[in-house]
Amino acid sequence: MISPVLIFVLSFLCHVAIAGRTCPKPNDLPFATVVPLKAYYEPGDQIVYSCLPGYVSQGGMRRFTCPLSGLWPVNTLRCTPRVCPFAGILENGAVRYTTFEYPNMISFSCNTGFYLNGTNSAKCTENGKWNPDLPVCAPVSCPLPPTPKFAELSAYKPRAGNSSLYGDTAVFKCLPHYAMFGNDTITCAAHGNWTELPECKEVKCPFPSRPDNGFVNYLAKEALYYKDKATYGCHDTFVLDGPEEVECNKFGDWSAQPSCKASCKISVKKATVIYEGERVKLQEKFKNGMLHGQKVSFFCKNKEKKCSYTEDAQCLDGTFEVPKCFKEHSSLAFWKTDASDVKPCETDVQIQK
Repeated sequence: MISPVLIFVLSFLCHVAIAGRTCPKPNDLPFATVVPLKAYYEPGDQIVYSCLPGYVSQGGMRRFTCPLSGLWPVNTLRCTPRVCPFAGILENGAVRYTTFEYPNMISFSCNTGFYLNGTNSAKCTENGKWNPDLPVCAPVSCPLPPTPKFAELSAYKPRAGNSSLYGDTAVFKCLPHYAMFGNDTITCAAHGNWTELPECKEVKCPFPSRPDNGFVNYLAKEALYYKDKATYGCHDTFVLDGPEEVECNKFGDWSAQPSCKASCKISVKKATVIYEGERVKLQEKFKNGMLHGQKVSFFCKNKEKKCSYTEDAQCLDGTFEVPKCFKEHSSLAFWKTDASDVKPCETDVQIQK
């Protein structure tokens, strides 16, 4: 039979052993809290893990009891961030993000010609929703285009509400007698304004002067304005050098200043020449003279090689110079051969003049 004293001693030692095995402060769990949180726990004490707002528990237990061993059970609980729904594609814009998890943010931008109607960023909140609501990219609009002074719209189609969208254009034309300086087309720009307007200015030109040996015709009025025209002509045996019709340009000048050039008398009495790719008799083709600008090619002899080559001559305002290499034979020197009847020199033969 066990003595009461021995039973008392064993009970005391057992109590001391049990009392000394308290549980320590529980391990920290990322994104979670422990209630109650103490430095140590008696056997039988309970703790509860809770995920922070914005996080949800994944697997494992949330409630634990301090055991007699003083060792907390292995905790497999994980707190993971909430995931907001896919933000979608921002039409006519872009969404920039790293992840859609709490508490990350996403940002928004619009393509050129569109603007953000709403916020430029949103945050994934603790309840798994975006705040504020996602924006939209609305097209940039411009008001009715202003019309420059002394101009009128020649091409423009307003949209509903008499407005224009980014990229729309308007085309102007100046009133008669006015010249346009700048681009005739303006565009609705990215910031809701129109590109630079052109300017219409009244332009006058001086009365055109009559050329020597010629004439000029134009409308009989007090002044000649932008786009007005004048026509030129020459007297007999003279050729117009320049366009027949000229126009008053935007700088107050005429588009050209034609003149009348004299024809040329031909001193050569007999020669076969090339004119416009054909052989012709000079004295027959140009018996009344050669007009300014006309050109012929004379035949010349290379005596050393006994072959012929050509040199050009042109009528320039009454002056015509016959090439020095050309030799005109008298009609009495019937035994001499004209250069035009001699075989052509080879292309690689050095011409001796």
